[in-house]
Amino acid sequence: MTTFSKGSEITLNTIENSRSTTGTKTRVPDVSPVNGMCPICVEDCNVLCEVGKSAFRGREVLYPLPDYFGRSTAASNKDFHIDWSHFQIMAELIGAWGIDPTPDKAFFENADVTTAVATRSKRPIKLKVPLVIAGLGSTAVARRHWEAMAKGAAMSGVIQTVGENVCGMDHESVYTKGKITRSPDLEFRVRSFKEMYDGEHGGIAVQTNVEDQRGGVDEYALSKLEVDIIERKWGQGAKAIGGEVRLTTLERALELKKRGYLVLPDPEDKEVQEEFKAGVFKSFERHSRVGFPEHVSFVEDVENLRSMGAKYVFLKTGAYRPEVVAFTMKAASEAKIDMLTFDGAGGGTGMSPVPMMNEMSTPTVHLQAQLMMCARVMKEKGKFIPDLVMAGGFVNETQMYKSMAMSDMGEGPLVKAIAMARAPLLTVMKSANYLKMADTNCLPSSFTSAYGDDPRNFFIAAQEVENRYPGKKLGTDIPYGAVGEYTYFVERLGEGLKQLMAGSRKFTLASLRRTDIASLTPYAEKVTGIETLENMAERVIMPMLENW
Repeated sequence: MTTFSKGSEITLNTIENSRSTTGTKTRVPDVSPVNGMCPICVEDCNVLCEVGKSAFRGREVLYPLPDYFGRSTAASNKDFHIDWSHFQIMAELIGAWGIDPTPDKAFFENADVTTAVATRSKRPIKLKVPLVIAGLGSTAVARRHWEAMAKGAAMSGVIQTVGENVCGMDHESVYTKGKITRSPDLEFRVRSFKEMYDGEHGGIAVQTNVEDQRGGVDEYALSKLEVDIIERKWGQGAKAIGGEVRLTTLERALELKKRGYLVLPDPEDKEVQEEFKAGVFKSFERHSRVGFPEHVSFVEDVENLRSMGAKYVFLKTGAYRPEVVAFTMKAASEAKIDMLTFDGAGGGTGMSPVPMMNEMSTPTVHLQAQLMMCARVMKEKGKFIPDLVMAGGFVNETQMYKSMAMSDMGEGPLVKAIAMARAPLLTVMKSANYLKMADTNCLPSSFTSAYGDDPRNFFIAAQEVENRYPGKKLGTDIPYGAVGEYTYFVERLGEGLKQLMAGSRKFTLASLRRTDIASLTPYAEKVTGIETLENMAERVIMPMLENW
């Protein structure tokens, strides 16, 4: 268990040999802190720890349980020793910012949670709430729930990102001389968002990795699908290798290998085919190649995207070494990209190796601290700083507030929005499951006694959504999953953020300052420079009272 000393030293976690993500456990609870094994490993044990399960399933144990692929998301379960709970939001009493300091106006409903990204472009992208749905690509769980997610994002007025590899994974894609000329799946994903898009708030972005660039996905999205936003992807916080999915048929594995993907084990190997047919293993792995960006070529690439018609160019990167953070900021600055997302370790979506999610890459708070280091130097030098977005395990409004406040350098937050993936995906998955239970009269009695068994009642925003879109039918034109996501974004995160802002008397996001949060531990202060409560008290109390 993690503990903090009176100073900044940390007691580290016991090494895990059992994890819920891999479906493993140990025979006894008092495991060896050196390696996580039972202190006495007995011959007749019938419990599968990670080492034991690896003897049978090998590489499968590197990943979240394969049985749940396509119907689950996964993330780290490691304590990184610093997270957003190590900071406290400061309540205020004296004065107000962004509103007249009068009781009749300074009410939380009057807090403004709208924001914008691409603020230096001719037409900034307005967001009704400061959220972006990070790239959800070819993983099956995103594909299955895409319509609800995209429509919910459009209704909420946020940016929805189509993730990597969608065209390459589309069985019906048409390639001509190695370039994509049609992808019904990508068309569907863009169309789903645009059906509910108000033309003013949010947008649909198409993310491209090495495979996508080779296949001309960016040009296809810009020219044929009238997409305005292209996002280049250098990585994510959950893993530092390319995108991965599972393939459950030999035919699919062969198809994707022919399209140039890395497929393991080799589906063209006759012995592998026989083992698959015999049920020795039940799925193939499809892997994407990783890129090796260069400063000059990236700047040229961004210029080329603009010449092809991209109105906005974004970049999403992972939680790499500190010098890579500096490299990324320099390249993004010189290319003058419109939005830059940094994704910290701890998050995840479909299929990232469990050891990598836990033991590799920079945790989100550390990553943002490094990002702010770069921004300070760049500001002093008068360099262009792109609009920033933070990702990496965010689920609630307190985390959003703290990240944005931490990014202030005297003129308001540089972090304009927060990117999420697992949380909004959870809302549509949960919505779909409860609808299924409602259809079969299997809802929990505690749920029905509180909220009823009619989705028009237990989705609290259902009537509001139906009134907003009189020509659309709930449950068909507007999936209830979209209502669930909208409710989470607007009714929960938006309202919760308004309350926090009102409590600190900051009624616009631009009013947030670093002093609106305080570190609860010396270690948090050491990492981020956000002073502790005791240091804050020492700094401000005596000057106010000494000359009284």
